[in-house]
Amino acid sequence: MGTPRKFRTAPAASPTTKAAGDAAEDWALAHLLDAGLRLVARNYRTPGRGGGEIDLVMRDGATLVFVEVRRRSRRDFGGAAASVGWAKQRRIVFAARHFLLRLASPPPCRFDVVAVEPQRVHWLRAAFDAG
Repeated sequence: MGTPRKFRTAPAASPTTKAAGDAAEDWALAHLLDAGLRLVARNYRTPGRGGGEIDLVMRDGATLVFVEVRRRSRRDFGGAAASVGWAKQRRIVFAARHFLLRLASPPPCRFDVVAVEPQRVHWLRAAFDAG
């Protein structure tokens, strides 16, 4: 019997884009919960291809809030909030309409963006509308 072999552990890999996005979502959720909102759903997806996804569906009093979380490691090109363009807004609105079809009486709604940037969370209330 020899001595047990010692293995070197590999250095910790840098976080994947998905892991970094999940961490940003966690950070945004904590920020919104601290502000008094309640979580209704997380990562709500419409069925089928070409649909949309809503990162967080929250309640702010009587208002249902559809939240897009955007993460950027740098603030170039307008930062995280500027990355929510027209096409992304359209997909979020599509998913929100699908979500609302499940409710007997849809409440007032709004669309927020939480921009997660290095060492900062910026919450944009009513960032865009469904029109």
